[in-house]
Amino acid sequence: MPQFPTASYPLARPRRLRRTPALRAMVRETAMTPDNLIWPIFLQAGRDEESAIASMPGVTRRTVDRAVKAAREARDLGIPAMCLFPYTGIESRTEDCAEAWSDDNLTNTAIRAIKDAVPEMALMTDIALDPYNINGHDGFVEDGEIVNDRTVEALVKMALAQARAGADILGPSDMMDGRIGAIRAALEAEGHGHVSILSYAAKFASAFYGPFRDAVGASGALKGDKKTYQVDPANPREALRMVARDIAEGADMVMVKPGMSYLDLCRRAKDEFGVPLFAYQVSGEYAMIEAAAQNGWLDGDRVMMESLLAFRRAGCDGVLTYFAPRAARAMAG
Repeated sequence: MPQFPTASYPLARPRRLRRTPALRAMVRETAMTPDNLIWPIFLQAGRDEESAIASMPGVTRRTVDRAVKAAREARDLGIPAMCLFPYTGIESRTEDCAEAWSDDNLTNTAIRAIKDAVPEMALMTDIALDPYNINGHDGFVEDGEIVNDRTVEALVKMALAQARAGADILGPSDMMDGRIGAIRAALEAEGHGHVSILSYAAKFASAFYGPFRDAVGASGALKGDKKTYQVDPANPREALRMVARDIAEGADMVMVKPGMSYLDLCRRAKDEFGVPLFAYQVSGEYAMIEAAAQNGWLDGDRVMMESLLAFRRAGCDGVLTYFAPRAARAMAG
């Protein structure tokens, strides 16, 4: 008679499928490709210049001509989309934030230049007043209060200017009530119904944004904090209500921000709503990995890829990450 293993012998040996790279690839449950990346870049005035950002090692601000070169690089790496953020010095910020909807501001100039040179690149913008506001807030400040409805009117003007410049995706990041519905209605009325909205729907009042504020020149401008309009990090149910609201008002895609510390929200949002979902691996999350890697405490490339895979595993269709070009090169082998 044939001899069978005893009951104590492990008939199931999961390690069999981990034995070689080929076997591991065959059974891998989650994939990460350049198609899942959006590359955020920072813009500055001038020509043929880049400025280092001390708190974000390896990230720079680029003049528009350098941004065009970055778009060509992204295209060649298979990255389908970029997100544009302008640097505005404190001397250029005003109470009325009028530069935010100027057709010739830095963001709109860059949109036109990139679209002219790399028309296939999907361009996402940021909609909030903080890069232009002397107070550093995402909305107008009146008697110490960030006012909602007047801010929404300004955000609509900002959105229309970006749509006219050729933006493909608008990213309202301000967290004012009602801004998605107002922007969607204005886009439709002005003939920009094809422009998508990727709403920062669940944006938390996080301490992880510090290096970003350095990058856009907002660190010294902010007076107070943003807790009256961004979501309390302790409130996941409130965050999901914000996602539901923005979808109902016309958002095509939604975002959770920050990303790595809020992967539970990513999974819950994907399971509950099933819409295209993105997360932002924000500046502080990027900076922590880079600082540890530069000190030799972590294998930077391996941690980068592991962190990006976590977003996909949590249900995200894509990730906004400063690692995008480096990650795309790593994926190419």
